Amino acid sequence: MTRTAGRSRREPQEGRERREPAERDATTRHETTRRIAVPGAGEVSALVIAPQNPQAWYVLAHGAGAGMRHAFMDAIARKLAGRRIATLRYQFPYVERGSRRIDPEPLLLATVRAAVGAGRELAGRLPLLAGGKSMGGRMTSRAAAAEPLAGVLGLVFLGFPLHPAGQPGVSRAEHLSRVSIPLLFLQGTRDTLADLTLLEPIVSQLGKRATLHMIDQADHGFHVTQKSGRTDDEVMDELAGALAKWQEEVT
Repeated sequence: MTRTAGRSRREPQEGRERREPAERDATTRHETTRRIAVPGAGEVSALVIAPQNPQAWYVLAHGAGAGMRHAFMDAIARKLAGRRIATLRYQFPYVERGSRRIDPEPLLLATVRAAVGAGRELAGRLPLLAGGKSMGGRMTSRAAAAEPLAGVLGLVFLGFPLHPAGQPGVSRAEHLSRVSIPLLFLQGTRDTLADLTLLEPIVSQLGKRATLHMIDQADHGFHVTQKSGRTDDEVMDELAGALAKWQEEVT
């Protein structure tokens, strides 16, 4: 279900409708590794997955508990490549060091800016998006709220972490009103880190620049139960399809 400025509509066939071109284009992607210099923190690793003729680029940050090579990150990057969206994934410094202790926010934001700079060079004149999974998406919007991310035309959240599990609240979304570019929220209806009764009003208050696409029966990791009648791979198709369609609309 997609909601834009308070409106909603169901798009149950989107992933299936785009599956044939996705499978055809997937054979033409290429993968390269990079290093990104972060002021005050040395370098971090990055990974590019791109189709032969991308139509856009997405700078994709990982969540708090897993790095850029997590299975979800790899799966969404490959699905997006099949829809002609190239991705630049990158590590935050604490993951690069092999630590579980999350970096202070100023360092996280500096890493976002460095990665966006690298993405801007790769994208050239193509549309550039930024965002990421959970914390990675929120740190991207925190950076954009503090100072616009040059060249970025929209932010995509793969599970916006509105609050800790079991502790509903909206303070983590207060900065979103200071982000002036389009925002896409891809959220599972079973996401315990984003109570939809709290998130939906926030999206509505942000106006036409914000879109909420809800993934039925998906949790924060976008896993679905067997009772849902869907597979995780079908959910990934829906995520990639919704992102690709939105990118075409806003850029």
